[in-house]
Order: sequence, then structure tokens, then C-alpha cells
Amino acid sequence: MENPIKYTLLNKDGNARAGVIETPHGKIETPVFMPVGTQATVKTMTKEELEIIGSEIILGNTYHLYLRPNDQLINDFGGLHKFMNWEKPILTDSGGFQVFSLGDLRKITEEGVHFRSHIDGSKHFLSPEKSIDIQNNLGSDIMMVLDECPPGLSTREYIIPSIERTTRWAKRCIEANKNKDRQGLFAIAQGGIYEDLRDQSFNELFEMDENFAGYAIGGLAVGEPREDMYRILEYITPKLPENKPRYLMGVGEPIDMLEAVEDGVDMMDCVQPTRIGRHGTVFTKYGRLVIKNAKYFRDPRPLDDGCDCYVCKNYTRAYIRHLFKADEILGQRLATYHNLYFLIKLMKDARKAILENRFSEYKDNFTKDYLSDRDHEWIKAVEL
Repeated sequence: MENPIKYTLLNKDGNARAGVIETPHGKIETPVFMPVGTQATVKTMTKEELEIIGSEIILGNTYHLYLRPNDQLINDFGGLHKFMNWEKPILTDSGGFQVFSLGDLRKITEEGVHFRSHIDGSKHFLSPEKSIDIQNNLGSDIMMVLDECPPGLSTREYIIPSIERTTRWAKRCIEANKNKDRQGLFAIAQGGIYEDLRDQSFNELFEMDENFAGYAIGGLAVGEPREDMYRILEYITPKLPENKPRYLMGVGEPIDMLEAVEDGVDMMDCVQPTRIGRHGTVFTKYGRLVIKNAKYFRDPRPLDDGCDCYVCKNYTRAYIRHLFKADEILGQRLATYHNLYFLIKLMKDARKAILENRFSEYKDNFTKDYLSDRDHEWIKAVEL
């Protein structure tokens, strides 16, 4: 059966890749940042706003949507696309990361994971088959296998049996998928910060390659030192199949994103731009800016120098700071809008640089500016 997800590589600049992913709900130009819509919504953003800022694909969360409102109800409405009125591609995670993050509220067995809901304490069971059944009900374009998510900096002794279980669970996910003609399935390679274990995980999964639409790199950005993350990315990413998308899970810091692109990553997601935005921190080309700070009380400038997003074209720092200090929801919305626009544009600019064979120069210039941080005049306040 033909895979519903197709990847076309357009150009390589070193290991950095520019390509196109075709899905049942449209094309995605890569590299791409994917906003996270945990509970069938990207927090504070409307569908129309997501389209205006250039979102090509968003994420839904299997764990949260299973618990509330429940996947069967969403299926009754025609799937997640119709339920949330989003016509472009959707990727759903397996629910594994959230379940494994529950700590004492969960118990891992070979069959799956027993856990208690964070909402009401009710008992539930998530197996590879159950995860795929939920995702089939949600109707996403791209589904993820259920993997075991080792804690950051886990020992080799912990990770080895975890990898082997992840491989066995991947086989069960393949067999459970009822919608192979319209929902692609991504594998997730684990292995912690150990090169040989990364090889083991990928090689075991690659034996089932014909069943996978793409490959995700899991178990990074979970507390390990940045140097370890970069070392593993540089080691494993180029080994992944060139004819399929490569997805780095849970990364949304601009410098890390460009490092990943340089190693050959195509897709990234993270809650960070929406989370920090809701708390009054925004991205700028010269580093982060905490708009709630008193020094911006009379600052007439936009959030970021030269940014052409709706927020920067229409509102001042002084006004947005006022909204946060007055606990007005609009402040959270404007900061979130800007942050998502910033990361989406970062990837669109990276793509253009790859197509023009100047990615290394682009990355170096961006990094130099971004790391100037508080020393730069743009981060310092001015008064009206």
C-alpha cells in the first residue's frame, strides 16, 4: 500500500535540507516549526491567526484529547480537522511523553502503561494498540508510535531494555493502524545521550522502514546538557533515511532549532513560544525580552526590530506591558502571536537560505545577533 505521506528533497546545503512533505491535507515546506495545539487549540490563537502567521501544520495531543473531550466524540464530529475547523495537516503525538511524565501516577508493563488521569484521578490504560486507536479516531495526517520515554540522563542499563520495548511496541503500532491509506506513522528513535544506543534503536526500527512515513528523534531536550544534545543530533540525524522526514521532538529555542536544521532535521515542535508568551517573554532577533519589566513603561518601539508581524506593526512595548500589568488577556494573545510568528519565520528564512546555499552564513549571523542579548540597544529600554 502506498504511504499517504511523501517527502521530496529539493536541496541540501551541507546536511541542512529544504524539502516538501505531502499529506492528505496539503503540503508542508520544510524545515518547519509546528505550533502545539495540545487540547485541539493552539493556546490563545484562532484558526485564522494561525493561517495568517504561516502555520502549515499543527500538533494535537493524544493523551489530553483522549481524556477530554474523548477521541470518540471527536471522531463523531468527523475527526480533529473538522472538530477544530483546521483544514491543513495535523500531527498527533502518541500520548507517551505525557503518561511517562506522570511519575508515581503510572506503572509500565510490557502490555502498556497503567496511569491515573491528572484531571480526576480515574484509572486508565494506554497500550500501543490503544494509542493508535485514539489517533485513528482523531484522524491526524501523521501519527506517532507509542514509545517508552526514559527520563533525561538515564543510565545505559535503564535505556537498553527501554529501547527494546520501544521496538516491540512500534511493531504493535504498525499492526494496529486501521487507516494506513490516509494516516502516516512515524517511528521514534531513542537512545539517550549514547551514540551506540542511538544506532541500536534506529537500526531496529529501520528493519520496519517500509511501514514508516518518517522518523522522530526522541529523548532529547529533556534536561541533558546542550552539548550532549548537539553531539547526538550531529551523530544520528544524517543516518536517518534521506527520503523521509526527520522530526526533532520538543525543541523550540531558536539557537537549538538552527543547530538541528544544520544537522538535517526537517520538523520541530515545542510549547515554549506560547508558554513564555503567556508569561510576558518574547523572542527578538537580539535575544529574549521580558515585556513585563518596568523599564518598558514608556517604550514606544515594537517588540522586535524589523519584525513585520501584526503585533509589531500595530502595538508598542508600553501598551503590551500595560496589558500584562492589568492582567488583560490581549497581552497574552499578542505575545503568543509574535512568538509563533518569529519561530515560523525563522524556519522559512532558514529554508530560503538552504535553497540559496548560504545556510551556514545565515545561521552564524542570526546566532551572533541573538546571543548579544541584554547588551544590545534593542533589549535596553528607551522612553517616549
